[in-house]
Order: sequence, then C-alpha cells, then structure tokens
Amino acid sequence: MGRNLQTGDRLRPVDLARGHGLSTQAVRNYEEAGVLPAAGRTPHGYRTYTSLHAGALRAFLALVPGHGHQGATSIMRAVNQGAVDEAFRLIDESHAQLLDDRRTLQAVQSALRDLESTTAPEPGAGSEPVAGSGPGGTFIGPLAGRLGIRPATLRKWERAGLVRPRRDPGTGYRVYDEADVRDARLAHQLRRGGYLLEQIAPLLAQVRAAGGLEPLEAALCGWHGRLSTRGRAMLTGAAELEAYLREHG
Repeated sequence: MGRNLQTGDRLRPVDLARGHGLSTQAVRNYEEAGVLPAAGRTPHGYRTYTSLHAGALRAFLALVPGHGHQGATSIMRAVNQGAVDEAFRLIDESHAQLLDDRRTLQAVQSALRDLESTTAPEPGAGSEPVAGSGPGGTFIGPLAGRLGIRPATLRKWERAGLVRPRRDPGTGYRVYDEADVRDARLAHQLRRGGYLLEQIAPLLAQVRAAGGLEPLEAALCGWHGRLSTRGRAMLTGAAELEAYLREHG
C-alpha cells in the first residue's frame, strides 16, 4: 500500500487513512486504543503521523486475520508500550490456540472414522431387533453395554447435553433413537481421546446442526481450510510486525 508521504515525511490523518482504505475516525480510534504510537501535533493542534505510524498500522492490519481484532490490538499496544516480551507472549497464546484447534479437528476426524467403522453393517445383517430395544429406539442398558460403559455414564452425558433421549410414555424409560446412538458413540470416541464433556458438547451440537455425519465431514473440510488460512495469516502478520519492530527500535 502506498504511504502518500507529505513534506518532511509527515502524514495527515487523511493520508494515513486513505493509504490503508480506512476512515480518519478509524485511524484516531486506533491511536486512542494504543495500536498506533501517539501522534505528533502541529502548532494548531492537528495530528501528524510518520512512516512509523504507517508501519504500525500495516502491522496491525496484518495481525488481525491471524490473531483477531482484540488479539492484534493487545499485541500492538504492548509493543508501543515497550512491553515486547508481553507481545511475544500474546502471540504464543494465539499459536497455542491454533495448535489446540488443530488437535481438536484431528480428534473429531479420527472419531468420525472410528464411528463409521464401528457402525458399518456386517455382511448379511438385516433389521433384526436388538435385545433391550423398543420399536423406536434402544434402552439405556443395552446401549451402555454396546459402548462398554455404565448406564450412569450415559445419564451424566445426558445432563451435559451430549445425548438427548426421549422418555417412553408408558414406562418412563429412556429411549435412544438412531441419532442419539450416533451422538453417544461419537462422545465415547472423543472421551477416549481425552476430551472433556464441555469440549464435546459444542461438537455434537455441530453434528446436529449439520444434519448428521456426512454434512459434518464437509464442514470439517471447511474448518481445516480456515485453520490453514489462519496459520498463513500469522506468518504474514509476523513479517509485518518484525518490520515494525525494526523501525520502532
């Protein structure tokens, strides 16, 4: 982006704004937030900026896609306050979060593969009823037995929102339909992978929102693409921040 430098390497707010496709108010807001160093002032009190401010703005805008607006703001504020180690710590936190997101994605993909292999019908299998199953689903005991867990565990998962069985109107027993069995199997795989109930619940919500496993697989491909884009954006942001640090001194 062009710097539109004025005489004496001075930039008016409008020059800095136009060079980055922003409004002058946005530039002033960034200065007040600490994203930019404090502006100089003319004898009449007007703000003046320099190439240093332009470098700060470039670094901030490059950091946003990888670290988010708030994260980029905190990083730039720390740099401009001379707390460079704090800025590095914030960057490390973003990278750690990205790594955690990647591990979660891999765990979900692995769980889906395991789920597909364990739910694939055996050759010659028909529609014979499973012991302990009703006409509209499976009861808690048989499902727990198939998963190798205790019924109490399924009740705990229900309280956490992982499974949502209905109640048989005649007996009051829990009845797990096909979607509930799918969710229970997926929860079981993720729990075996070390994930907490509060981490699993939003993933299962995605399965339900997607309408099943097949739509979710497409969503996971999109998730993978977003993580890759974010990782690359972090590299771009790091390069611009390094350039600003050299100029900032």
